[in-house]
Amino acid sequence: MKRWIKRSLFALFGVTVLVTGLSACGHRNHEFGAQLSAEEYSQKRDKIVDKAASKLDLNDDQKKRLATLGDKLYEQRTALIGQTKDPRAEMKALVAGDKFDKARAQTLVTEKTTALQTRSPEVIAALADFYDSLNAAQQQKVRDYMEGRGHWFRRG
Repeated sequence: MKRWIKRSLFALFGVTVLVTGLSACGHRNHEFGAQLSAEEYSQKRDKIVDKAASKLDLNDDQKKRLATLGDKLYEQRTALIGQTKDPRAEMKALVAGDKFDKARAQTLVTEKTTALQTRSPEVIAALADFYDSLNAAQQQKVRDYMEGRGHWFRRG
């Protein structure tokens, strides 16, 4: 009887760990900008600009340039996604049949590459405009952050 109780408790513990682990893994963390309307994106962008502004001591002109950079990144992301409402459905369609749709895959790659090539100069210009507007101390804070010494956007 004692052995039976030990096995039951061990099995119960194992099932509890398994269910807890699966439920934790099943929670989806939504990425910034994923499936957001323009208005929702604008609100999130403003929060991020305000947080970065407080860390870098940005003036109003620099905040405006950072917001412009965010808008350009959002435009590029929107162009990459394209007209589809469900990008995963396009990928699933490539393998839906008994053969991989090579022609459609090449078309998708061409569309995405064209979107990157078209929008990238605007993003680079906006990034350069923002970075060049920073003073030396602000630029050093950005470099420190990129080295992993800064944790601006962590929760908690």
